[in-house]
Amino acid sequence: MEARTRLSPALLGWLLAGPAVLFLLACFVFPAAQTLYLGIGARTEAGVMQYGLTIENYRRAFATDLYWRVLLRTIRMATSAAIVAAIVGYPLAWVLARGRPWLSRTVTLVLVTPLLVNVVVRSYGWSAILSRNGLISWVLQGLGWEDPPAILYTEWAVLIASVHVFLPFMVLPLAGAIGRIPPSAEQAATVAGAGPAQRFLRIILPLSLPGLAVGLPLVFSLTAAAFVTPQILGGNFSPLLGTLIEQQVLTLHDWPFGAALASLLVAMVLLVNLVFIGIIGRRINRWAQA
Repeated sequence: MEARTRLSPALLGWLLAGPAVLFLLACFVFPAAQTLYLGIGARTEAGVMQYGLTIENYRRAFATDLYWRVLLRTIRMATSAAIVAAIVGYPLAWVLARGRPWLSRTVTLVLVTPLLVNVVVRSYGWSAILSRNGLISWVLQGLGWEDPPAILYTEWAVLIASVHVFLPFMVLPLAGAIGRIPPSAEQAATVAGAGPAQRFLRIILPLSLPGLAVGLPLVFSLTAAAFVTPQILGGNFSPLLGTLIEQQVLTLHDWPFGAALASLLVAMVLLVNLVFIGIIGRRINRWAQA
């Protein structure tokens, strides 16, 4: 009989995880390290890159009031998009997890199909809807509002489109979490006299927090890093940090300063996501001990 070669569990684990580790190194770690390296460089007046060790780009970002306002606007916009997506996403997630099969399939199709359309096309679609002569303005005028307020090129336009674009990344994790909740728990609450609001607050919300812990950071991160939708719908009136990075790199060709802003964006996203996860984790532990 031929002897069989057995691999140790540790070696087998490394062999299985090796391709994923190499992929992450090639597509995340190396680009992130290069971004940090560019951020401590400089660009001369002639446009020549000088690599060295300087914090001038970061000092410029923190010393300029404009970049502080853009950073705070980015945090506010991304947080608002994540919260609104959670509010809108819970009913849709419940339909996916508990609705009739035909209704669940229809909602899934409506949610996923827009992901097949380029984000530029979707943003221009919202631009047409939110313009002065768009659908929303036409409806408001039909209801008797003679001069409806302009929505396009405001933070509201960016918020509406961001929620629409990134809503699937909130709904799908929530639907998975709600689907793991035993229906008997809701039935027992109904028998005990709990209404829909009480069932949601006492059962659905606590037990679906793991899905919320996935959806909130995803929507926040994607909204904070977006630059196409804010550029088309917000214009120069409501720029976000992603828009400024795109302008510095592609328009002004100031790669060191763009890299410094990108590093600050990544640090800000990681910090806020840690806060999100920490708050939700403490809430989960509190409810588990109750």
